[in-house]
Amino acid sequence: MKLTTTTQVSVDGVMQGPGAPVAGVAERGAFERDGWAHFDTEAGTVMDEIYQRADAFLFGRRTYEMFAASWGAWPDPGDSPIWTALHTKPKYVASTTLTEPRWANTTVLSGDVAAAVAELKARPGGELQVHGSGALFPWLLDNELADEMTLFTFPVVVGQGTRLFPDTGRDRALELVDSRATPSGVTIQVYRPAGRPQYAT
Repeated sequence: MKLTTTTQVSVDGVMQGPGAPVAGVAERGAFERDGWAHFDTEAGTVMDEIYQRADAFLFGRRTYEMFAASWGAWPDPGDSPIWTALHTKPKYVASTTLTEPRWANTTVLSGDVAAAVAELKARPGGELQVHGSGALFPWLLDNELADEMTLFTFPVVVGQGTRLFPDTGRDRALELVDSRATPSGVTIQVYRPAGRPQYAT
């Protein structure tokens, strides 16, 4: 399977709290600006199409808990590709603290996560998808386990919160695979890692 990541991000790089707060799941730090990502019809259609390609999901613990408390608790709306994918495809959680996942069809990866993810990727199938997962995402990039990443960039400056990339870290070049803009100004870019960037001398 190809490991793909999908992230909702603001123009200033914030990935925290794109949706409404989830009851019972604490935010990281003193963050009060949830709900800044507003999908128009076209962006929603693209997100539906992404979920329809999933053969399995990989989450960090915090994102898993948010999804389990929201998508995992909602009744079947009957017409949601996202709900259907999340409830019918295997879910894996990279965590050393989660012992009793409350969502059916969930497996906790608590040992050698890199080896476990590599084993999942070696299985036949389409996509092993990572959504959100702010701590897991950079770790996957640093361990060269992510094959492709999709960014939904929303036309807003949030001004606080966890950012997709920290102030310091590894440098990397990216190959732009696809790019589009929706009527409300959401830009959707698909990138593949392309080694190290070249710098001017």
